[in-house]
Amino acid sequence: MIFSSLSDWINLLLSAIQVLQESFLHALAALGLAQSSHGQPAWPFSHRLSGEVMLIDRSVARQLLSALGWSAAALLSFAIAWLWRRGRLAMLLVAAVIVFFTSWPDRRLLLAPAEPTSFHVSPSGFSAAAIVHGKQLYDQRCAACHAADGKGDTPLALSAPVAPPNLASGLLWRRADGELFWKIAYGMHDRHGATTMPGFTRQLTDNDLWDLIDFMKANAAGASIRDIGAWDQPVALPTLAGGCEQSSQPPTTSSNPWPGQRVRLVLASAKQPASFPLDDPRLRSVILADGAVSLPASHAGAPAIDCLLHSDDAWQALAIITGVSPDKLAGTQLLTDRDGWLRARKQADDNGNWSESDILCRAPATMNKDNAAGGLDSLIAAMDAEPVRFVKGGFVHATQ
Repeated sequence: MIFSSLSDWINLLLSAIQVLQESFLHALAALGLAQSSHGQPAWPFSHRLSGEVMLIDRSVARQLLSALGWSAAALLSFAIAWLWRRGRLAMLLVAAVIVFFTSWPDRRLLLAPAEPTSFHVSPSGFSAAAIVHGKQLYDQRCAACHAADGKGDTPLALSAPVAPPNLASGLLWRRADGELFWKIAYGMHDRHGATTMPGFTRQLTDNDLWDLIDFMKANAAGASIRDIGAWDQPVALPTLAGGCEQSSQPPTTSSNPWPGQRVRLVLASAKQPASFPLDDPRLRSVILADGAVSLPASHAGAPAIDCLLHSDDAWQALAIITGVSPDKLAGTQLLTDRDGWLRARKQADDNGNWSESDILCRAPATMNKDNAAGGLDSLIAAMDAEPVRFVKGGFVHATQ
């Protein structure tokens, strides 16, 4: 694996930190040494390893990488000393000197407060049904304070002693899902212990809380498109429940039975007849229909349609993610990469060919790139050149 920049190394560190702690927690659970919280193993410490500071101060990342490198050299010296009798004393001395002079970052920069659910994950994943149900809960329980768009600028919020966080920002991607779960379940408090947000663990089930988190992510994605015309954080195509009613493949209950392949999702409505694209070997075509849709004769035999799907939840969820009202969604096309991340969108009133300008999820340095030439080949090449390397709280695209 070749790492072309410090950002790549930071992502590697963040992934290693996450895997290390998750593996440790699961090992404790397997040995019966970890308690349970909300049906999953509970993190037993008040703090966890964190790489968040490295995203702000690259010098901390460089210092940590250097310390890890020198530590590896010390271990190698110890191993050589164990095997090489004649040079044992010298190699032990080298190892001791390396350990003594290795400079590690302040531990306070590498630790963050933790909750028992810090490493919990949603049991149902990111699904359209969860997003729709989460919206219903959000409207009932959260919108009065956090606002419908999540920005928290309601009169109730502005009158509170502590302003609520902006849920439409990158906050949701910086915080672990399990920690968001804990905050919603048990509320938040200021440094004096006063409640700044009530908890909902007695009013809502665990599944309700996870659905709320799914909706907040989808809602933040829609708010991002409305504000800057792009997804500033990657969002996956949600699981679209329901089998394909017409398919070129064997019956399936998954919205993407083609893992590792690009998917073009066409949203069609009987009220607004769409122009369906022809079959393309570079991707799989899924038509999500809002009601009965009459397909052109060229599509009736199914080879040009990999999946025809009806799902009210999917329609509503994609409206939230794309930041438009459901009645304006017909005719929209969405394109995912091979890993299932939503990368590009063609709006209903856009009759042109696909181009790089349709990419809505890409590295910040090229976010505003306007290249209307090249067609679908150019768009796919640009997507492949900037893959989503999602690490929670890290850098999400390959750097250029």
